[in-house]
Amino acid sequence: MAVQGAQVISRVGLVLRIVSEHAPRGITTAELARQSGLTRPTAHRMLVSLAAEGFVDHDSVLGRWLLGPELYLMGSIAAARYDVTEVAAPSVVSLARETGESAFLSARRGHETVCLMREEGSFPLRSFVLYEGVRFPLGVASAGLAILSYMSDDDVAEYLDRRPLHQEWGEGHSKSAISQRIDKTRRLGWALNPGLILEGSFGMGAAIFDAAGKPAWALSITGVESRYGQDHQPELGRLLLHYAHQVTQQLRVPAGRRQ
Repeated sequence: MAVQGAQVISRVGLVLRIVSEHAPRGITTAELARQSGLTRPTAHRMLVSLAAEGFVDHDSVLGRWLLGPELYLMGSIAAARYDVTEVAAPSVVSLARETGESAFLSARRGHETVCLMREEGSFPLRSFVLYEGVRFPLGVASAGLAILSYMSDDDVAEYLDRRPLHQEWGEGHSKSAISQRIDKTRRLGWALNPGLILEGSFGMGAAIFDAAGKPAWALSITGVESRYGQDHQPELGRLLLHYAHQVTQQLRVPAGRRQ
């Protein structure tokens, strides 16, 4: 019974994460079933049950499921402990203003990153790979690469052995390719995604560390390839590291003493 109960909880978590990834448009039952690996009847039963508790909501006109009001209330309560956007927001805004690129704050959640905040830059051509709520595995996208690069060697090796990213994200995400980018990130301090998710869309990221010195968040910027030439990358990297360090230092100050 304990195993069965744990399986149900795992499935509920999976369903809610998938629904959150498709905000704000929502997701159909059929698409959720496909992405989760559940049968359509099972996915439908779970969604109906979650809706009855307020965890998801159903748009009967569009036939799509969205996150529900109960999650908003829970999230508001949890934000006091886990949400760093209030601390990081000024740095994200400054990063977008000084680079002209779209700037982001992402958080590590297990073996994924979740985008928490997006601030548009002034440059008219933008990349829309990253947006609030989207998740990527560690090592995919510049934020996840920045975080992965500053995990311990043992944790990195275990993760890459267990998660064959190239099967879903292409040979640019093979174990050897990611390992090379980790070495480069550690050498430079910032991570580069050279159009590996969407051709022509580049990203750069820098890790933010928690009080224990572990990479828990990341700042990143994305834009079109022409904006990320070899001569411009060092300056973008310097700004990323400056603001990532600034947020890291601010997070180490007790909440009651922050300016």
